[in-house]
Amino acid sequence: METWQTLAYIVASVLFILGLKMLGRAETARRGNRVSALGMLVAVVATLAAGGLDYSWIVVGLVIGAGVGAVAARRVQMTQMPEMVALFNGSGGVASMLVGWAEYLRTPDAEGVTAFAVVVTVVIGGLCATGSVVAFAKLSERISGAPIRFDRQQVLNAALLALVALAGAWVVFDALAAGGLPLVGLAFALLLLGALALGVLAVIPIGGADMPIVVALLNSYSGLAAAAAGFVIDNNVLVVAGSLVGASGLILTQIMCKAMNRSLANVLFSGFGSAPTGVAGAEVTGEAKPISAEDAYFVLEAARSVLVVPGYGMAVAQAQHAVKELADQLEAIGAEVRFAIHPVAGRMPGHMNVLLAEANVAYEALVEPDDVNPSMESIDVAIVIGANDVVNPSAKEDPDSPLFGMPIVEVDRARTVFVLKRSMNPGFSGVENALFTRENTRMLFGDAKASITALVGAFKDT
Repeated sequence: METWQTLAYIVASVLFILGLKMLGRAETARRGNRVSALGMLVAVVATLAAGGLDYSWIVVGLVIGAGVGAVAARRVQMTQMPEMVALFNGSGGVASMLVGWAEYLRTPDAEGVTAFAVVVTVVIGGLCATGSVVAFAKLSERISGAPIRFDRQQVLNAALLALVALAGAWVVFDALAAGGLPLVGLAFALLLLGALALGVLAVIPIGGADMPIVVALLNSYSGLAAAAAGFVIDNNVLVVAGSLVGASGLILTQIMCKAMNRSLANVLFSGFGSAPTGVAGAEVTGEAKPISAEDAYFVLEAARSVLVVPGYGMAVAQAQHAVKELADQLEAIGAEVRFAIHPVAGRMPGHMNVLLAEANVAYEALVEPDDVNPSMESIDVAIVIGANDVVNPSAKEDPDSPLFGMPIVEVDRARTVFVLKRSMNPGFSGVENALFTRENTRMLFGDAKASITALVGAFKDT
């Protein structure tokens, strides 16, 4: 590798690290994206300049990729970002898998270390690719978000994993033996097909409530596959970038698991959410008490401390801008407004943060559950917008509930709770929400955006 290319890769790696650090804070996240993109541009240009490639095909790829990206950026709604992120993860997995496959075809007599890297790249990349497609289908409701399970499913997965391991070992041993092992081509085909099948079978038994964790884990897989591909083609900057994505994805996955008080093994193998609605946990008793937007306005007008808890329902209704306008109206009459963001609210990590940032909600107004729960009794009104499982009191009160032990935003202890929902249906977990029938809870039924807009209109009319 020439000296100038090595220096370019070092610069790109530094920019990746700086960009990742900036992504840790909302006020620097956009700049972090730009810095990381600049690093990738440096890496790509340096690689192409030293590669001696046919640039006509490179240009074709750039045009196609830029076109798809431009269309996606303009047409994909914020509510569709979780499934778009899943597809991006899958694209990274496919790219890495194809790199490993092409390198195997190009140099079938590669050394043992290279052959091992090829096997790792193909397995992780293939698993990430099809697993991400299934996650996309679940998130976009093209298939059921409920866990899909069948008899002896884990036995089949274990057998398939063993087949992939044996096929991979056969490919590596063939390289160590400098070729000559029989059926090595068949072994590689089984390795490839087995990895693709594992991705499907690993994700279908995971329920919609765990999709934020799955998205974070698949993101990590895409990074690990890219790092392995870097070893395959001897590209240092790809190893660095892939390692950063893989490590940060694993850390985020652990954070999400901690937020749900569950282990990663429990997420991957428990089939959470497979029980029919209302079966698990104690039966919810009592009746919900509806309220109109006009009556809710009078309560909010007297409030001096308001807590907003957004959830996926806010994203579906695209109500984030209306919520920001309501917060402005409340602050204009002297109320303190904060937004409690649960780590697993929505369908991907940081989903609510992205929506509120789009509506220009100040980063300082965002709080985590641990920041607000100790003083919840002092909250005059808690407004729950489409959130469900992350405010369900069963998580702290009902040992028989699947949610038990999961940290929540304890809005049930606020003086008054407004829950904005279309119906009484439970959330992703399928567990009925005891909050809906509490004495201090009022249900504001209907489209969240319409309800919030009605409240804003009431403030403006006075």
